[in-house]
Amino acid sequence: MDKYIRFDWAAKRMLRDKANFGVLEGLMTVLLEEQVKIVEILESESNQIAEDDKFNRVDIKAKNSKGEIILVEIQQTRELYYLQRILYGVAKAITEHINLGERYKEVKKVYSINIIYFDLGKGADYLYHGQNQLVGVHTHDLLQINTRYKDTIKMVAPEDIFPEYYIIRVNEFNKIATTPLEEWLEYLKSGEIKDNTTTPGLAEAKERLQYLHMSDADRRAYDRHLDNIMVQNDILETKMIEGLEQGRIEGRAKGIEEGRAEGRAKGIEEGRAEGRAEGRAEGRAEGRAEGRAEGRAEVAKKLLSLGTDIHVVSQATGMSEEEIRKL
Repeated sequence: MDKYIRFDWAAKRMLRDKANFGVLEGLMTVLLEEQVKIVEILESESNQIAEDDKFNRVDIKAKNSKGEIILVEIQQTRELYYLQRILYGVAKAITEHINLGERYKEVKKVYSINIIYFDLGKGADYLYHGQNQLVGVHTHDLLQINTRYKDTIKMVAPEDIFPEYYIIRVNEFNKIATTPLEEWLEYLKSGEIKDNTTTPGLAEAKERLQYLHMSDADRRAYDRHLDNIMVQNDILETKMIEGLEQGRIEGRAKGIEEGRAEGRAKGIEEGRAEGRAEGRAEGRAEGRAEGRAEGRAEVAKKLLSLGTDIHVVSQATGMSEEEIRKL
């Protein structure tokens, strides 16, 4: 089986050649479901070629069948603020392709196509697509705007003007390729291309991106690139394991401290409750004792008023003769 070059490396090094534009055009044609032609590769600080460049980005200016600008961005490694970078890239594409003083009608729609080789977040799908719509808060209808186009008034929906975003999560693709899009995902992930493929761009890739057709210098650079990816993945995996272990340690420590705090609070509350209960019990006992003493004294007084002998009063009430004499 032929060995093909990884797409992320090819897009940065080989597909920048106009003779190889057909590969990138095929991907965009399959994804957007219409014919796409590349106008130029955009040169910027983000896609300069360097041996130690770990970001492997490429920005492409293209046009679809409607003449709309398409911005394609490819990224291999992690970036903390990746969504913000996507937004910045779109804004940059819009402002760079309208001349100062031109009317706003010259603003073209931008498609941001992002091929992700790292974990961007949670999600079950390998392809996500989003765009801006203005929806009625109460009526839930979509707003359309009156606009003048070639001396006529027509209705334009905001999604016809606002950017669209595609995020391809390569590592989440785990299907048997049966459609052109799935064939592209299979190549993006594993570098495999079907022998009899008719998918746009992949036929060109079979011809131009074979490993054995590379020069010795390019082959050595490509092999170093693969080694760097393996090292990066090992580092990321190690950091992830270390982070999980640190999280467990911090979680246990926090749990112990919270347990102590909760135990102290619960102990204090239970102590208060037990104290209140004991106080109430003791109060009732003391009250009953005092009541019984007062009752005996009243009985003793009554017996004495009747001339009963003090010895008999003591026996009847259980009070001592000394206590009776004090009454």
